[in-house]
Amino acid sequence: MPPASPYEPAPSLPGAPAPRRDSPASRPRAWFLAFLDGLLAEKLRQSSHSELVRYRVLVAAALFQSTVASLYLVTTPVSLASVPSVFVLTGYVGTLVLARRGASPQAPALLLCITLSVGMVSTAFLMKEVSYIGVHAAPLLITLMTVYLLGPRPGFVLTVLLCVSLCLLRPLYHTQLVADPAAPLDGFYWPLHFFTAFSMMGAWVLSTLHGAARDEAQASLERTLRHLRDSEGKLQSLIESTEDRVCSVTLEGHVLIANSATRHRYRERFGRELQVGQRYFPGPPLADPVWGPRLTQVMAGQRLRFEEGEQLYGEPLVLDVSVNPILGAEGHVTGMTIFSRDITARKQAEGRLGELHRTLVDISRQVGMAEVATGVLHNVGNALNSINISTSLLMDKLRALRLGGLARTSELLHQHAAELSSFLTTDVRGQRLPAYLTALSNQLHQERDAMIQELMALQDNVDHVKSIISMQQRHARVGGAIESVSVPQLVDEALRLHARGFEQVGARIERDYSEVPVLLVDRHKLLQILLNLLSNARQALEDSEREDRRLTVRIKPDAGAERLLLQVEDTGVGIAPEHQWRVFTQGFTTKKMGHGFGLHSSALAASEMGGQLSCSSPGLGLGATFTLALPLRPAQPAGPE
Repeated sequence: MPPASPYEPAPSLPGAPAPRRDSPASRPRAWFLAFLDGLLAEKLRQSSHSELVRYRVLVAAALFQSTVASLYLVTTPVSLASVPSVFVLTGYVGTLVLARRGASPQAPALLLCITLSVGMVSTAFLMKEVSYIGVHAAPLLITLMTVYLLGPRPGFVLTVLLCVSLCLLRPLYHTQLVADPAAPLDGFYWPLHFFTAFSMMGAWVLSTLHGAARDEAQASLERTLRHLRDSEGKLQSLIESTEDRVCSVTLEGHVLIANSATRHRYRERFGRELQVGQRYFPGPPLADPVWGPRLTQVMAGQRLRFEEGEQLYGEPLVLDVSVNPILGAEGHVTGMTIFSRDITARKQAEGRLGELHRTLVDISRQVGMAEVATGVLHNVGNALNSINISTSLLMDKLRALRLGGLARTSELLHQHAAELSSFLTTDVRGQRLPAYLTALSNQLHQERDAMIQELMALQDNVDHVKSIISMQQRHARVGGAIESVSVPQLVDEALRLHARGFEQVGARIERDYSEVPVLLVDRHKLLQILLNLLSNARQALEDSEREDRRLTVRIKPDAGAERLLLQVEDTGVGIAPEHQWRVFTQGFTTKKMGHGFGLHSSALAASEMGGQLSCSSPGLGLGATFTLALPLRPAQPAGPE
């Protein structure tokens, strides 16, 4: 953000009323107001504007009346009529003294109003013209002045006294006591005096209503100002409570409002305070190459938000800047607010988070590779177990071949080669030799067939290993070859591969096959799952202490769903209830030499085929049942996007 230039003096606040220059007409007025304020006490001068105006009227009226009374005394010969003038002059001077030295405006105001009333009454009694007071404006002015300075109630009392004195006592005085021959006795002027009293009371009523309206307006204005001050205080507290930089400027670039964060940043950069009215931009805002286009958009009524960098003590900072237009009463843009938030820590955290994300991706890739490799090794290990069993059987059968008897027979024939016919017919050993060769031939044929069967199983296991490696080479996500598979036939093949192991643990194998359709699945994945389940069942039966060791394999359709259920149930060691939900978790195992990858990889393979692998067990020592659910129809591969 471009800060205000520290080298430019702070001009007057743009948009605010410019300082009023004294014109020839305003200089006397300012002098006169200062003169009136000088006649007031210090406490009165510190009153509100409306009260100060009232006090100025008070001293101005007293000053004016004292001047008039003084001129009257100077220009008029001394007589009995001069006595009231001396009295009223004393009252006006007393009013000025009380206004200058007193702390309350009530005493000078009351003295002024009484003096005006006494002066008016005394003048009226001294004048011989009866109708003069009825047409004079002075009583109305005194009434208005009394209500204005003292209020409605004191004004009412003085107004009534004036009405009685001027409109009742004075006519009676001139017509009855003085008996002025010029005054008619038929009461010709009484209606005029009545209307004068009525007008004075009307003036009191109107002045009272005006004063009430003025006081109500003043109270409303004070409430409005108090509300505005409260709102301003709340807004200022809100602006100051944030750590973000908040600044408001005019279209010319002068500062209107700046919170403490903005001023603090300004002091750090320039070593001086930021003043209201100072330029926020070093030069004309629109001429700035960076901020000019931005301000053009803001002046058009748009809101902007962007990130900007700056340096603080040689360290880079990143700021999130938001610029919003300020709209005037007619909807025109009159300024803008600039909010700046320091997001350096967030940016650094985002950078560290990005690095951490890349690290996690690398680690997850390595873990995935390790998981795949572990699954491959596990499946290959299961196949190698079957291969080891087959090779062990072949070794046993080869060692058990009766080749020694065949060698002795060959040696015996070689010894009697010269007399072979007589040896075969006369010698007891020769006579037994054909039957022995026949039995030996049959035995060798049987052993050859058994070894051929084991070699075929060995070849199947080697093919399974080759398929596992081939699938890994094509990656786990690439679907394998989908082919028609007879599930019972494939189960029998898996059982045959594990037949030797179940025979060694003394387990009885039961088959419960329902009539099911042929499935279109990945044959090697399904075989991989079956071999894992059968291997786990064999180990569970081997570790079990029960005598009735039994393995049951069921194949049936799932009622109400287009699925095929393949269940492998054993009477082995079982699974604890707290472990049943964890058996398919990677790395979980209850075996001493287990690694916890077989069931996990089997569950993944089942999911890849669109199926589900689950388990259930009544408890420890009560066996377990693993259920593989496969859809009767293969899942449709996603089309190209």
